[in-house]
Amino acid sequence: MKGLVIRNTGSWYDVRTDDGQLFACKVKGNFRLRGIRSTNPVAVGDIVEVLPPAAPANGAATIDLSPTGGQQGAFITDIHDRRNYIIRRASNLSKQSHILAANVDLACLVATIAHPETSTTFIDRFLASAEAYRVPVALIFNKVDLYDDDQLRYLEAVVALYRHLGYACHTVSAVTGEGLDNLRSELRGRTSLLSGNSGVGKSTLLNCLVPEARVKTAELSLAHDQGLHTTTFSEMFDLPSSDDVADAGRIIDTPGIRGFGTFDFEREEVGHYFREIFSIGRGCRFGNCTHTHEPGCAVLKALDNHEIAESRYQSYLSMLDDKDERKYREKF
Repeated sequence: MKGLVIRNTGSWYDVRTDDGQLFACKVKGNFRLRGIRSTNPVAVGDIVEVLPPAAPANGAATIDLSPTGGQQGAFITDIHDRRNYIIRRASNLSKQSHILAANVDLACLVATIAHPETSTTFIDRFLASAEAYRVPVALIFNKVDLYDDDQLRYLEAVVALYRHLGYACHTVSAVTGEGLDNLRSELRGRTSLLSGNSGVGKSTLLNCLVPEARVKTAELSLAHDQGLHTTTFSEMFDLPSSDDVADAGRIIDTPGIRGFGTFDFEREEVGHYFREIFSIGRGCRFGNCTHTHEPGCAVLKALDNHEIAESRYQSYLSMLDDKDERKYREKF
């Protein structure tokens, strides 16, 4: 029986089958031993094969339901090939990965330039991972209602940078509703991932987009101007339908993250995932140029001529040695 994984609580996976049934599934024991280097071998958005629970014998009571309403006792026996996925280095197990979501049409990164500040390094690492797995990205800059004039000018410069690189950018306020109509249009008919640092207002934004979600929210830590983790597992929600749209789309909410470590990037590949570095790098003298010191490097020349943003280049440098386990830190 084929189904879609719509919720992952760590130990249980809620799967909605093609005929509308909901099962709370465990992963089959031998399925875990297939060499998957991931803390979550199954991710929200996966298409899976489900072995339903055995029917009660001799007129016994009906099958117990999980807290989310799914029938317990089912097993996931196989994963269909993924079209794509968004992955990051697991925060505590640096040799393993964590899949944020699978089979997505759009990866939405919610960011803030203050309260708390999302670093451009974090943004660039997310973008590079999305480029590596061919997932389109939209950047959502939230909390515009809180910024002073200087912060709004900085936000304008950041948005201009990423739009120049070809990334869709939205400036929104989940409190006042500013910019949300344009964002809803972007999400319509798609399966979208919603990710971001803790504290950027992701849960509040989700509640605006899907009022039925009623996701828990929390205030920032006053001591550190950082968010508190309110979402503890990944879950897919159906966006509200309308008369003029047959498929309103779906959105996958993920727990807030403090860092974004890239996973399995070879040193010579990193430049491929920075659009401007890849394009300009084709003019380098050497095909294996690392864009750090080589003579005839077109990227270094472009950097000197301010054709590449310094912040983007510093993000590129920070990722060159991510495969070195001793180098990784959660701050990335």
